[in-house]
Amino acid sequence: MRIKELATAAAVPADTIRHYERAGLLAPPPRGDNGYREYRSADVERLRFIRHCRELDMSLDEVRELLQFLDHPRPDCSAADAVVRNHLAHVRERLAALRRLEKQLVRLVGACSHPRPQERCGIVLALQSADAAPRRRKPAARGVHS
Repeated sequence: MRIKELATAAAVPADTIRHYERAGLLAPPPRGDNGYREYRSADVERLRFIRHCRELDMSLDEVRELLQFLDHPRPDCSAADAVVRNHLAHVRERLAALRRLEKQLVRLVGACSHPRPQERCGIVLALQSADAAPRRRKPAARGVHS
């Protein structure tokens, strides 16, 4: 099958397929005499797997680790479990950061109860104050995220 057919079957854009090939998640397929890529049904399944991982917001590195697990089966699934557990921890960190962000934004919205002249805008005044301005936290380092 050609790339357009693969894209339809796997529900991903053709450009994404090319990107995954460059990233090493999908092996470049053989080309026919006409120069077109020729994909197999196994490529559809692999792309669906990648798409599901990406829908879970996994990084390409995390997907690559899970694909390694699929490509080279092991007696136990601890490697796959570790990838997902680490990803879950990262998601929880992001959720906590989003909750903090939400609280800060609620406070800013509360600083502006009714229209005022620009120089007395509660939001602008709060953002100019070092105490009220949101503090940027450095993101936690993740060894498996790209």
